[in-house]
Amino acid sequence: MKLQRFFRVFGLLAALGLDVMPAWGVNKEIIELQTQVQQLQQQMTLMQRSFDERMGVMRNLVEQDTDAVNKVATAITSLQVILQKQQGDASARLDQLSGQVQALNDTLDELKTRLAKVSKQLEDMQGTQQSLAAQQAQQQAQQQAQAQAPPPDVLYNNGLRDYNGAKNDLAIQEFSDYIKFYPNTDLAGNAYFYLAEIQYKQGNFQQAVQNYDQVLQNFPSGSKAASAQLKKGFALIELGKQDDGVRELRHLIQRYPHSNEALQARDRLRKLGIASSIRPGE
Repeated sequence: MKLQRFFRVFGLLAALGLDVMPAWGVNKEIIELQTQVQQLQQQMTLMQRSFDERMGVMRNLVEQDTDAVNKVATAITSLQVILQKQQGDASARLDQLSGQVQALNDTLDELKTRLAKVSKQLEDMQGTQQSLAAQQAQQQAQQQAQAQAPPPDVLYNNGLRDYNGAKNDLAIQEFSDYIKFYPNTDLAGNAYFYLAEIQYKQGNFQQAVQNYDQVLQNFPSGSKAASAQLKKGFALIELGKQDDGVRELRHLIQRYPHSNEALQARDRLRKLGIASSIRPGE
């Protein structure tokens, strides 16, 4: 628009200049110049028109591009909203699935714990059942063997006869059978004692001490209790446990002060150079 105004002013000035010139100064060059100016004005007008048309087209294109950009921006915003919503839903579903998986894991752990307890109970029940079965089988075997065993007095007398006859192997078998078949009779304490006596004579002092203990612990009022304590003290001394042996002999003297076993205990202590009286705290 500014360019068009410029040419209009330029044409007006040119016309005014021509009017003030004297008629006789108009010549061919001025006419040609006016013609060129008119042509230039026409070209400028055409250029202005073309420029306006192009500007209109460009405005339309810009408006179209702006509309397209706005539409794309709106679409992108919508997509972002949709994506955010989907992400939120996916996150919520993931949290829900994670919670369900954790709950399943907890349930599985609880089931494993219960299964372990049940398995342990079954094992205990099986062990108890097997133990009861073994006990029943042992009792049945013992009853069968006892039914086939000789009477207690016959078995004991046979063992005592073989012991006095120095048939130690037979005596050990017979006294062991007596303890096996008749463990709760009064003579069972005597059988333990004679087994210990054989072991003492054979130099098996440790096993002898164990069988003497059987007499003292299970048959403390039996006829062999004093003799068992005496020989236990002797066996301990033979094993090198003199303090334990001396303690047994002193207890024997205190418990059976007038017995033949007490005399033997005092004699053994005297040979060891040890007093027979019990010291405080023993």
